[in-house]
Amino acid sequence: MKIIRGLTNARPSDRGCVVTIGNFDGVHLGHQAILTRLHERGRELGLPTAVLTFEPNPREYFDPVNAPARLMRLRDKASALAELGLDRLVLLKFDRRLRNWTAGEFVACVLHDGLGARHVVIGEGFRYGKGRGGDVESLGRSGRDSGFGVDALPPFELDGERVSSTRVRAALECGDLQAVRRLLGRDYRMTGRVIGGRRLGRRLGYATANMRLHRKVSPVNGVFAVRVHGVSEGPRAGVASVGTRPTIGGGEKLLETHVFDYAGDLYGRYLAVDFVAKLRDEERFPSVDALLERMHVDAGEARRLLASG
Repeated sequence: MKIIRGLTNARPSDRGCVVTIGNFDGVHLGHQAILTRLHERGRELGLPTAVLTFEPNPREYFDPVNAPARLMRLRDKASALAELGLDRLVLLKFDRRLRNWTAGEFVACVLHDGLGARHVVIGEGFRYGKGRGGDVESLGRSGRDSGFGVDALPPFELDGERVSSTRVRAALECGDLQAVRRLLGRDYRMTGRVIGGRRLGRRLGYATANMRLHRKVSPVNGVFAVRVHGVSEGPRAGVASVGTRPTIGGGEKLLETHVFDYAGDLYGRYLAVDFVAKLRDEERFPSVDALLERMHVDAGEARRLLASG
């Protein structure tokens, strides 16, 4: 998959595509339904498929303090889209200039002049342009004038409710990873490179691979049964904590993962951690011994859950 950072980096050969527009945070089943239609249109027209998204996303631009937690870092989003067969990921910087474009300017500058779009696939609630002034009807009219077609898909529903990134975040917040799995079509995943730590876990018999979250806000917190990719061939069972380690002095929020029955060095390794079940919230224990006792319980419960599922 080709990543195009800004329309100034698009080559003439990049023009002419079928495109969808959105944040695609989580790449959940609703997003996947849109991408399925995108691929269908791409095959019909013999054109490459493209996802157009924004960095930062508009909600982060307008309200950075209260913006929701990202389900995915940009790197993970790009990987998920590539795995689904997308040809191009187009990243536009959401800034003052872009926020002030009218709906008509957005169509002219981005879809027509920038991408040479031949077909656009969106959700039926899609809005765009300054003040969210453009909608599906105006996009259809612009498409007829500019030479591209428009598909507006109804919301993808599961159990009678729309599948959305907000719904995924809510399920993660309450620890319902079974619901998350159904909304995403897969386990929720975090990735990162293992960094050096204080090695306290190793001294306690629970060596951990520590990874920075690279997020202002984490969508998950607590202790989890996990499966880890990147340690060896195939996934490895483990137990992981997302938090600040309050019992041992706190600090930066990290993802700390203990891989069962593994004694090798993982520093510098790039790992993917799949969250299978939540065991508990993060706690402050009265002593390191009390923490260690609970770690034994957590590890046993994680082994049991992972073995049964």
